[in-house]
Amino acid sequence: MATVGSVDVEAELVAWMKAKLGVRVVTDLPADLGEVLPVVQIQRIGGDDDGFRLDRAFVAVDVYGATRPAASGLMAQTRSLLLSELRGAKTTAAVFTKARTITAPAWRPYENPSLRRFGASFEIFCHPVS
Repeated sequence: MATVGSVDVEAELVAWMKAKLGVRVVTDLPADLGEVLPVVQIQRIGGDDDGFRLDRAFVAVDVYGATRPAASGLMAQTRSLLLSELRGAKTTAAVFTKARTITAPAWRPYENPSLRRFGASFEIFCHPVS
């Protein structure tokens, strides 16, 4: 939940990435995940802020695909967007100022053996629009 002077980084990234990737981008996985692939999941996993405007969010990104190449390819596209196009991007509520990789994309096991998952984590700096 966003507080005064802060940004709901998950919500803003979901909207921005949906527009850029043209795939389903969510914070919570759908119950029918295997039927709606590919899916990108965004979750804030920590970070800090200055108590006024600047937010430094640690964000986990998991990509789900039907095959390993599909999931890996979508993760590569997602990472490229975050590192090359997010800086300077503006949404209705946020301005993104910097992004960097914390943990590089890697294969991650998933309980459903018919799905493939790649994950990475990023540090995202942003502040409210106003």
